[in-house]
Amino acid sequence: MRRPWRHPGPAAAAVARRHGAADLCLREVGDLLPRHFARRAAGSENLVMRLQIHRKLDRHTGCVNTVGFNEVGDTLISGSDDQMVMLWDWDTGAVKLEFHSGHGGNVFQARFMPCTDDRTIVTCAADGEVRLAKIQDGGDVSTTLLGEHGGRAHNLAVEPGSPYIFYSCGEDGLVQHFDLRTNTATKLFLCRSSLRKSGFSSCVHLNAIAIDPRNPNLFAVGGSNAYARVYDIRKHKWDGSSDFAHPSDCYCPPHLVDDKRVGITGLAFSHLSELLVSYNEENIYLFPKNGGLGSDPKSSIKIGANESYKSTMAASGQDIAQPAPQVYVGHCNRKTVKRVTFIGPNDEYVASGSDCGRIFIWRKRDGRFLRAVEGDECIVNCIEPHPHDMTIASSGIDNDVKMWTPSAIERAPVVNIEELRPRKRRAKLWHFDLPELLIRHLLASERRQQSTEEDSSEDLEDSTGLLSLVLRAADGSVSSTDDEEISDGSEEFTVN
Repeated sequence: MRRPWRHPGPAAAAVARRHGAADLCLREVGDLLPRHFARRAAGSENLVMRLQIHRKLDRHTGCVNTVGFNEVGDTLISGSDDQMVMLWDWDTGAVKLEFHSGHGGNVFQARFMPCTDDRTIVTCAADGEVRLAKIQDGGDVSTTLLGEHGGRAHNLAVEPGSPYIFYSCGEDGLVQHFDLRTNTATKLFLCRSSLRKSGFSSCVHLNAIAIDPRNPNLFAVGGSNAYARVYDIRKHKWDGSSDFAHPSDCYCPPHLVDDKRVGITGLAFSHLSELLVSYNEENIYLFPKNGGLGSDPKSSIKIGANESYKSTMAASGQDIAQPAPQVYVGHCNRKTVKRVTFIGPNDEYVASGSDCGRIFIWRKRDGRFLRAVEGDECIVNCIEPHPHDMTIASSGIDNDVKMWTPSAIERAPVVNIEELRPRKRRAKLWHFDLPELLIRHLLASERRQQSTEEDSSEDLEDSTGLLSLVLRAADGSVSSTDDEEISDGSEEFTVN
């Protein structure tokens, strides 16, 4: 007779994590539930090491800036610079449906609303608009305007399990709340650089927003500032009388607290409410739940010099030790707005694109680098995990979507991250994502020229050439024939 299930002891669990055969034995004798076995097997490191391209979805005529699965996992949605939205049978590569988004700019985000039979889609784009697409019987699609931002609208966050609620953020620093039951947009707050309640400060250009799946009342935003800020929607008074612009908590690696050079391009919550933050010109960090610096860290934080802990001086004067965030290093996040994500049924791994055109994958629990696979000719910006299987979709500057499945016969060899060679690839000049990127490059170029003894006429000629190229890109006169072969060490400008 089959024994009743019981939770395996620590020793058995440790063995099971290391050996798939041990998992199988535990399942057969009733010491591991079948659904637990399936989830653990789906998150096996062996599958990660066998990921390879299953299919390329090639129908868009511009950069693919967003990819996402439906709840079942059999349909993939994508949006592009060509302003088109496509629904794919990703396994066969067939296009189920394609329609114009209604946007007048590059589509940056397209998402299915849950529990709508994949017939309700929300999008945002470079034109600052947030739009709703409704798929009718027969395949006709109607799109309507829901709200607007004063700059590019980069990201949407859909409330888990809700067919009605989602949020948007944009370069104007505005965070908006949408309810499809009334098709209304509520302007929640403007995210400002200063965390103090008083005093004037500039707006933070927001690139990312994410909702905590364990507590959908909490959401985090990040942009041209070192802080990832968490807000509690329950503190918002819908009559507009609350000071909701002040965050409930802030997250930032201790060494970046006063660093004005970095910003946030991607955010993700794990199923354990850990917060994953990707910085431009820096690394990726994983913060434990309740591992923030408080609502006003500049007035309360005292940084300790310890590898494993940061020391926070609370308002009460009590010194509190908190675990330092886990760090993931090796990729390059400099030129575009790159998202970051977890992969695996239990968020066992962290994945990000890179300026070198590779997909980087690390083990979540210890930050160990596992793989870097060739994902794009230029830059990988988006990685989206399948909701159930070890399957991922990736996209970037190329006009296609790559689907990755663990179908390789042989495991990929272990590579030291320091041994990765620079890739030769074709450079493309696109519209600048943020004005700061252009300004930063021009200032750096000027400093380099001033430090040399070159003739001033040559400096002027170089600057005039760069300005001419920028103006040509702005009016669309730069074509693919202007591309040239470059290495990863050279400077280029691209955007999501």
